[in-house]
Amino acid sequence: MITFFVPGNPAPQGSKRYLGRGVMVESSKRVKPWRADIRAAALEHFPTPFTGPVRVYMRFVIRRPMSHWGTGRNAKKRRRSAPSRHTQKPDLDKLVRAVGDALTGIAYLDDSQIVAGTNHKQWAGTHNERPGAEITVIPLDDKETKQVNRFDPNEPIDVETRRIELGQALDELDEQGGRA
Repeated sequence: MITFFVPGNPAPQGSKRYLGRGVMVESSKRVKPWRADIRAAALEHFPTPFTGPVRVYMRFVIRRPMSHWGTGRNAKKRRRSAPSRHTQKPDLDKLVRAVGDALTGIAYLDDSQIVAGTNHKQWAGTHNERPGAEITVIPLDDKETKQVNRFDPNEPIDVETRRIELGQALDELDEQGGRA
């Protein structure tokens, strides 16, 4: 298991724009430097890429705008009207896509090796909390891969059973200190 933090403002990997003559460019100008930051941080932690299936956890911390904080003597306190959850752009799936592509060739050979994971985005909790991404990559052995793939896509899903199993898995992760 390898965990590392990439400081900076997480940038989404959005759509590509077609410029003509087979030339495609990212629509977001921020994604290229963000992916370069991720790659630089990952290179310090991964001597070689994992070759088998992996589980990836990503936690994105986004700096709160000044309008979320009080003024004067309350400048370090979050306003009651400030949202507790980050429910606006950038979209979580686009943040995950940028990280997945950036880690290709460093943490794993191809992002198709990601067979499981948990991702979330949140506002920075305090003025001092740094924005960025906390990323954990866990190689899975055969037993763990079977555990991840134990659900038959042809079987109907019992939602209540799945909810209980997911809760148990998250509890185990909390006990191991793997989730903040």
